[in-house]
Amino acid sequence: MVKKLVLLVVGIMMAALFAGCGNDAPKEQASKKIQVVTSFNAMAEFAKAIGGDKVEVSTIIPDGVEPHDFELKPENMKQLATAQVFVYNGFGMEPWAQQAIDAAKNSKLITVVATEGVEPIKNTDPEEIKEHGAEDPHAWLSLKNAKIEVKNIKDALVKADPANKDYYEKNYTEYVAKLDAMIKKYEEQFAKAPHKNFVTGHAAFAYLCRDFGLEQNSVEDVFAEGEPNAAQLAELIKYCKENNITTIFAEEMASPEVSKTLANEVGAKVETIYTIESNEDNKTYLERMDENLTKIAASLK
Repeated sequence: MVKKLVLLVVGIMMAALFAGCGNDAPKEQASKKIQVVTSFNAMAEFAKAIGGDKVEVSTIIPDGVEPHDFELKPENMKQLATAQVFVYNGFGMEPWAQQAIDAAKNSKLITVVATEGVEPIKNTDPEEIKEHGAEDPHAWLSLKNAKIEVKNIKDALVKADPANKDYYEKNYTEYVAKLDAMIKKYEEQFAKAPHKNFVTGHAAFAYLCRDFGLEQNSVEDVFAEGEPNAAQLAELIKYCKENNITTIFAEEMASPEVSKTLANEVGAKVETIYTIESNEDNKTYLERMDENLTKIAASLK
């Protein structure tokens, strides 16, 4: 009888031990976050918005580095070697992307070209096309394009982590609703604007202009290169005066001094505008886009 009782107690203890071991694996699986590598800040913002607390997001291009000038480093391949998802913009923004993917040798890596499905705006300058490619890469600065980009990211996260499909779908639906609300808000404002022209330090806003029927002129080209010579600066001054430009928009990484000179020449003020290529002022994508559009709308009055 005693022997049977001992065997029963041992059996119960072993069953409890195995049950505990069996439960740890799902818990560990559930708590392990999807590793997402992104090329630059805007892509990271989208991945965090959709992935929430189910993902861990890292960025290849450091804050403060002009993405058009970035050169791939060995540690970037290490990031991709252990990642499950890699998100990059495309349209020539990251000419090193395929090289990095190949070098990482990660057969399980899910790659997202965020601009897939976006209608590109073509570059017209032969030198730009030769050096950087045929498309203007700044698609993320359009709220309408952002809807396409976050869908591509959502689909990749669902593929990488199907158990949390409903979570990603919910975050995606909520984020798109915020984008739609902002689009509606500014469509109404820009429709009432007495003129549609604004001037920036860097010609990064063509997709934003397409969204709202606006027109940009700029100190530097699409790739933040080539400060204007004296003749070009004279043309910009003439343009500003003819179009009643009262604000020159500038970014820290694109000739702020030239923008200030232009503003002084035409009696305009200089305002900061975000390109969302780096983390700026600890603000989200939505906060920075809202601020950009508020400033542009105010400048058109």
